[in-house]
Amino acid sequence: MKILVVDDEQDVKTLFEQRFRKEIKNGQVEFIFSFSGEDALVQLNKWEHEAILILSDINMPGMSGLQLLENVKKKYMKPPPIVMMITAYGDSENHRIATELGADDFLTKPVDFNMLKEKLNLKSS
Repeated sequence: MKILVVDDEQDVKTLFEQRFRKEIKNGQVEFIFSFSGEDALVQLNKWEHEAILILSDINMPGMSGLQLLENVKKKYMKPPPIVMMITAYGDSENHRIATELGADDFLTKPVDFNMLKEKLNLKSS
């Protein structure tokens, strides 16, 4: 499973690589990291829809995660990637907007990695 993680915080890369060490090593997941919404769209265009799951922060400078979500759901329609939105703010307004734009799931920071692994159908061992 190829997963694109989009977050303006650079340390998210290390965190995901640590928390998914076993799954990466045994080939269950492959992570690609983008640190802006604009870069995420560039990466998606390079892969021609190889990413089957996008985990995106909502609050980022430049293109927000909500703007990225809207772009992804409009452009990648065969079928569009699954998009899970991640935010430090659990407010209902962001949740409502993300849902209206087609978000497939909504997670709050700090990410509960055990719950995320369950959502991704990865066995914890």
